[in-house]
Amino acid sequence: MPPYIHEELQNPEEYQTVYARDAGSAAAPTAGLHFTRELLARIEEMGVRIVPVLLHVGLDTFRPVKEENVEDHEMHSEFYAVRPEAAALLNAVRRDGGRWVAVGTTVTRVLESVTDEDGVIHPGSGWTDLFIIPGYRFRAVDMLITNFHLPQSTLLMLVTALGGRELIRRAYEEAVEQRYRFFSFGDAMLII
Repeated sequence: MPPYIHEELQNPEEYQTVYARDAGSAAAPTAGLHFTRELLARIEEMGVRIVPVLLHVGLDTFRPVKEENVEDHEMHSEFYAVRPEAAALLNAVRRDGGRWVAVGTTVTRVLESVTDEDGVIHPGSGWTDLFIIPGYRFRAVDMLITNFHLPQSTLLMLVTALGGRELIRRAYEEAVEQRYRFFSFGDAMLII
């Protein structure tokens, strides 16, 4: 569990996504906590294809960046898997002019790890230590649904890399002003 949750959860299943399959993560991919089976069904009815990928979230996800030069921060590796049918479906969506919406920073890291310079997803499994910071050129992810993250976190850096400093600064100012909830059980945003 993330280091900012200090109490034992009364119902651990509440800290799990409805589509979780394989045990192995140190924490739930929290952006997915917003989805219910009913909501996912409604999204699919709208013509959105939901494509599962796997990334076992590590505790390093929650470790703040303390290095003066952020590029010196060492990301620990996390295990991922993208099945051949998932890669084929994602590539077909892109060929048909569709966009990829990642649910969470973990999914973003997986997709960016398995996508080549031409924007083609390749199936496979392995370990990724991809650290996405401002200036990164995204090859896969067009949009991102994510939580509001801690300052100095690798997650906030990834979000800023996708949305840009000014947009993310304004979003966080609005979140604080409106008293949005941050972290694992908090509110989410869509970055386009």
